[in-house]
Amino acid sequence: MSRGRSDGSQKKRLVASICVVTIFLGFLYVYGGSIFGSQNSGSSALQYGSKSLQRLGSSYLGGDDDTDAKQDESSSNFGGDEIVPKSFPVCDDRHSELIPCLDRHLIYQMRMKLDLSVMEHYERHCPSAERKFNCLIPPPPGYKVPIKWPQSRDEVWKANIPHTHLAKEKSDQNWMVVKGEKIVFPGGGTHFHYGADKYIAAIANMLNFSNDNLNNEGRLRTVLDVGCGVASFGAYLLSSDIIAMSLAPNDVHQNQIQFALERGIPAYLGVLGTKRLPYPSRSFELAHCSRCRIDWLQRDGILLLELDRLLRPGGYFAYSSPEAYAQDEEDLKIWKEMSDLVGRMCWRIASKRNQTVIWQKPLTNDCYRDREPGTSPPLCQSDDDPDAVWGVNMEACITPYSEHDNEVKGSGLAPWPARLTSPPPRLADFGYSNDMFEKDTELWQRRVDKYWNLLSPKIKSNTIRNIMDMKANMGSFAAALRGKDVWVMNVVPQDGLNTLKLIYDRGLIGSTHDWCEGYSTYPRTYDLLHAWTVFSDLEKKDCSPEDLLIEMDRLLRPTGFIIFHDKQPIVDFIKKYLTALHWEVVATTESSSESDQDGDEVVFIIQKKLWFTAESLRDTE
Repeated sequence: MSRGRSDGSQKKRLVASICVVTIFLGFLYVYGGSIFGSQNSGSSALQYGSKSLQRLGSSYLGGDDDTDAKQDESSSNFGGDEIVPKSFPVCDDRHSELIPCLDRHLIYQMRMKLDLSVMEHYERHCPSAERKFNCLIPPPPGYKVPIKWPQSRDEVWKANIPHTHLAKEKSDQNWMVVKGEKIVFPGGGTHFHYGADKYIAAIANMLNFSNDNLNNEGRLRTVLDVGCGVASFGAYLLSSDIIAMSLAPNDVHQNQIQFALERGIPAYLGVLGTKRLPYPSRSFELAHCSRCRIDWLQRDGILLLELDRLLRPGGYFAYSSPEAYAQDEEDLKIWKEMSDLVGRMCWRIASKRNQTVIWQKPLTNDCYRDREPGTSPPLCQSDDDPDAVWGVNMEACITPYSEHDNEVKGSGLAPWPARLTSPPPRLADFGYSNDMFEKDTELWQRRVDKYWNLLSPKIKSNTIRNIMDMKANMGSFAAALRGKDVWVMNVVPQDGLNTLKLIYDRGLIGSTHDWCEGYSTYPRTYDLLHAWTVFSDLEKKDCSPEDLLIEMDRLLRPTGFIIFHDKQPIVDFIKKYLTALHWEVVATTESSSESDQDGDEVVFIIQKKLWFTAESLRDTE
């Protein structure tokens, strides 16, 4: 930037100075706002229902070095005398769909050298502390409380996800249709134009399951749908008591997972790239890919081997793609190479019809042992932990079964729904007894009954659909919700006991995560967050509890709830931020009376208010 030269004229020096100041202020406005988050037009406003607009005042902690130091000190001391803001700034409206660790703008700004050919740019890349958006995510203009389940399976408010490009791009495949103020989902997909229900029945028929029901009398419960589109496959599996983890990246069809979650369908933003998916080994009975456009032959079949890690003994891979039926030279070549690869992986064709082939994984290690020496892909090393997933690179190797699974020729799981309350076979991996498991199940049933009693003045039977348990342990919180029409994303912290495999063995779903980082989902995803001792655990880490509160606000739908179940000092700390977060108290109660295990823990429930920025209100009008 050139300041210009002085020619002795005072007027020219004045003009030059004004230009410099103007450019500098412009730089601060553009780059400061994009990096740290800003208030819209410098004066964001909020509206609560019919109340008048209220201007946001002071900024979030962290505006200067001194404040940064104070924030760092308070992060590890929930009972300190830290400065508490009366308000947090609101992010620009253009960040209404921000996903902190899947932000393309961050990748561009940081000029990250990523390998696009292996989808590395769609994997998690979290911002450093100075680049975090420490601001509240505003809803889009015209946002409405989401349509309730089960109606939401078939339609959502267009204003909540104002993106209609998929309706045009997939108009011949019945993914979605725009109708007035709503977006309607007819249940179609790339390979099931006539409806997911008929396609699912056809797969069950191919496998000779009774009554063309894919749940196979409760033996098939958990499904991984790779490249799921708007998750209609997963949506229609629910009526068969099958729960699918619908998976897709934030790619060119970037709102497909957002639509799935808005519909009330379990879904997760992820990609088969270079890292293992955040699920333990032997989690799914079926993996599914309907024209998911994945190159399964790349890197010695490493992506197919990741599916192999995730499939249970005897699990299936249903693959609907041109290679399975087309007769042109290129497709035939791919089919031959893929058939050769899965053969060396000991998969066999269970059925092949029309557009779909279904492979089955072996029940035991016998086939692996019978292969010729030096056969590729090799077996994984004995010291490889197939359940270690957080930031772990995929390996082009086959994960053999444990001696227990090899002996019983399968996972030894009870059919659904009995498996929900039956002690999982992998309990022994943690030294847990059946009695411990049963007592944990009973304890959480009592706790959930208490939670619902506290929530009862605020909710109806269909108020809550999407739930996240932020520290799921063995999944007993989710198990206690069996009688309600909800689904739970069970999150197991990456630095604790890796109990996620017990959760999948119970017929539930979940993921591993580090709560010092943003979760891989869109804003306004969940109706209820359950935070049992999550903040107590955060005391032991070098990350900010304020950041986690802002992240929880991002995850929560307007009018949604958070159940904090933690120590009294932590609840007192959270209470200080209620005004800044625009949360209101629903209930608070001591828990120590219900069980000696609760100690000094307290139950504290809040509800998030529905608010808009001034800019959003103008756009709505």
